[in-house]
Amino acid sequence: MRDTVAQKQNTTPTTAAAVLRLFFHDCMVEGCDASTLVAASPLHRTERDPSLNLDLPGDAFDTVVRAKTALELECPDIVSCADILAVATRNLVALVGGPAYRVPLGRKDGLVSDASRVEPNLLKPTMPASQIIAFFVSRGFTVQEMVTLMGGHTIGFSHCREFSYRLYNDPALNPKYAEGLKKLCENYTKDPTMSAFNDVMTPGKFDNVYYQNLEKGLGLLASDQAMAADQRTKPFVELYARNETAFFTAFARVMEKLSTYKIKTGKDGEVRHRCDQTNTVNI
Repeated sequence: MRDTVAQKQNTTPTTAAAVLRLFFHDCMVEGCDASTLVAASPLHRTERDPSLNLDLPGDAFDTVVRAKTALELECPDIVSCADILAVATRNLVALVGGPAYRVPLGRKDGLVSDASRVEPNLLKPTMPASQIIAFFVSRGFTVQEMVTLMGGHTIGFSHCREFSYRLYNDPALNPKYAEGLKKLCENYTKDPTMSAFNDVMTPGKFDNVYYQNLEKGLGLLASDQAMAADQRTKPFVELYARNETAFFTAFARVMEKLSTYKIKTGKDGEVRHRCDQTNTVNI
């Protein structure tokens, strides 16, 4: 599995960010149970269908499918898709320079994937800091853990429609950066796939430059930039901007915690034969 995931990253360098995002979206909606991997049917909309998940990169799903295929050839019906996604995320974060961390195993794949569960359980880039903090605290994560998890934006990209509204009237945004983004996104209404890197300085490397960017007004999303101003989150932004080791240590710890969030075990789940569908038709 490790070789399969590494090969995918080498072929498609955006894979690490794609899988990390998929992992977070999956865990936040009813726990880390691979329910976001389930494809829709003509009679049922799954977690992949709502607008908040439509942009999840195909490379992320492909990575899990490839890893599952490789494992099924060696040990069929043993390793769940949920475990594969958790381990692949860890491996990919490390491959692009981030910390390695322990991934407890034994998750079962969820039996249910329903589109109606997505909207209340995912963040939106326009949310104010207080709402984001409340979101994480209600799920058992501290303010520091929230700031740490947001550091995953050190890799990956966001579509222009997620931040274009702030390019003309947000004083927190660096003016030169705003001008560059205006040019980059000037035709985004005609081409909805237009996007920008979350970390303009080192977009392909997992590091602490993301936090340094926030201190300079170079946060792409309003929800990210707000952390540099809010007194509840600012101390942690400053800490991680100065000390990459502190960020890596905290990120490893919180990712291990996240990976066990509301996991399914025993009869509450199954080991899927295929990651894009449950073993029964009742999803």
